[in-house]
Amino acid sequence: MDRRNFLAGSLAASAVALGQKANAQAAAPQGREFYLLRRYFLENGPQSGLTEHYIGDALIPALARRNMGPVGAFKLDIGPETPTYYVLIPSKSVEDLATLDFALAKDDAFMKAAQPFWSAPATASAFVRSDSTLLAAFEGFPRVTPPPKTAGAKRVYQLRTYESPSFSDHVRKVEMFNAGEFDLFKAAGFNNVFFGDTLVGARMPSLTYMLSFEDLAQLNAHWAAFSNNPEWKKLSSDQKYAFEPIVSNISNLILSPLSSSQI
Repeated sequence: MDRRNFLAGSLAASAVALGQKANAQAAAPQGREFYLLRRYFLENGPQSGLTEHYIGDALIPALARRNMGPVGAFKLDIGPETPTYYVLIPSKSVEDLATLDFALAKDDAFMKAAQPFWSAPATASAFVRSDSTLLAAFEGFPRVTPPPKTAGAKRVYQLRTYESPSFSDHVRKVEMFNAGEFDLFKAAGFNNVFFGDTLVGARMPSLTYMLSFEDLAQLNAHWAAFSNNPEWKKLSSDQKYAFEPIVSNISNLILSPLSSSQI
């Protein structure tokens, strides 16, 4: 077999395996979700309005036609590189997320609504750049969970990313959540939205999660309750997790939802 045929065969086999894995996940109603977290980095000016129109009038309706949701749509309020918009897309199929843009391109209604953004000329681009991170939901928090509607319309969302110095440390940090940190978050009153292990992204190994609060005052109060919980001090001092630093960097962002957000 020559090199070209070998590579083609390998890629085909990988695609089949990926599809089988995705189908197995989709077939299990209690299976963990996958998440596509996409960022759009913008310049001040018309790009913000163009992006909000695209997300609310083109992207989210198209995702609904593909039974993908609830979709989160946010703008960055506190953090580097503003203005930046975030879109969180959940799916039971990793293959559906990996091929999403090609599927959208075949949706006539989407293409019509998305045209000003999707096909913006280079001289008046819709965004500066975009990137995506693919995540798998944690075993202990397998599905995205919007905050309760009774909590009020005005909310803030905290998006945190933990990077680890090694894959072994990363695995221990994920285990730490499943071993007790989720319970401590609940005791502190957090509204957990999603927790994801990074499968493909710029900063690995890492995990990302989102919390929701009524306002920044509640955010600070809940984190204080978490930090002062004796059970957190006990868990964080467990030698399984504390013999060396298992988190090397933390990214902490504050977001607000767009009017079109389903989360």
